[in-house]
Amino acid sequence: MAKQDAPLTEDQLIKEVCRRIRVARSYWDAHNNAACRGERDRALTLYNTLTKEQKQQIPQVLRVWLRYRSEKYFGAHRTQPKSAQRKTS
Repeated sequence: MAKQDAPLTEDQLIKEVCRRIRVARSYWDAHNNAACRGERDRALTLYNTLTKEQKQQIPQVLRVWLRYRSEKYFGAHRTQPKSAQRKTS
């Protein structure tokens, strides 16, 4: 994907967050956890830049999935993936 020169507009940012959450969900459904983790991290980073009003424009099913997966499966209390453990050892 080519880098854009101009920052995303509000509408583009919201669409990009939705797209990234959907991609992460498709990786999750395909049991591709490493790809899901990376895409979820990117989606969460963008999501955290949104204002409260902008977050409300994200469909609720996507917001719930992002929070649920973020906290339950990827939270700080979880064991790091084996690939990350090997790098830090």
